[in-house]
Amino acid sequence: MRKGANIKIVLILLLGLISAGVSAQSAKTLVRRGNKLYDAKKFSKAEVQYRKAQARDPKYEKSIFNLGDAVYQQKNFKGAEKYFQKLAQGTKTPPQYQAPSWYNLGNTFMSQKQYEKSIASYIQALRKDPTNMDAKYNLTYARKMLKKQKQQKKKQKQNKKKNQQNKKNQNKKDQNKKNQNKKDQNKKNQNKKDQNKKNQQKQDQQNKQQKNKSGRKKQQISPQEAQRILNALKNNEKNTLKKLEKAKAKAVKANANVINW
Repeated sequence: MRKGANIKIVLILLLGLISAGVSAQSAKTLVRRGNKLYDAKKFSKAEVQYRKAQARDPKYEKSIFNLGDAVYQQKNFKGAEKYFQKLAQGTKTPPQYQAPSWYNLGNTFMSQKQYEKSIASYIQALRKDPTNMDAKYNLTYARKMLKKQKQQKKKQKQNKKKNQQNKKNQNKKDQNKKNQNKKDQNKKNQNKKDQNKKNQQKQDQQNKQQKNKSGRKKQQISPQEAQRILNALKNNEKNTLKKLEKAKAKAVKANANVINW
């Protein structure tokens, strides 16, 4: 992954810039310390040394590149991205750093599953260095993963649409079931109401019949009572006849006393 260790850097020391030379020499020392820690897989400690080198000489490309590598090894892909991007897109970046920076930048995008960006970065790396076989391999792999990613997104979109339709159908089914249950309950309630009404009508009819039956019973009399009433009527008739006879007799008597002139 770390390409800086395999790249030879030619430093041109200008006469009169002694202080700058001392600063660069100090940055180199810090980078070498960082490299030992990096090789021992102590990436966080190596990062500290590379950052110190950056503080001594912010334009020292090797410290920037190796710092990006150390950060990448700690799986801070977004953090590593900015260091490789700085070198890859820098107009003053030496040619020997451009191709490796584009390649490592492609790796940071690959690790973040940003396959389109990784493909673009690998293409730039190959333009700078057509012999980079790792870039060719990763480019092929990135294209394959991009195709797979698009297929997965398409499938996820289809599944999402299908799930939404299924949910919609289920909601419709549940609503229909709810409506049917409500309809069945209303029908059940109506049937119960009708049955209650029918039972009430039947009860009213029975009460009426019972009342009529009771009335007829009250009107019925025993034979003895009937004979008594009949006798009373006969007696009343006899008395009435007697009264009539008496009245007739009085009338005749009254007529007999009348004097005809």
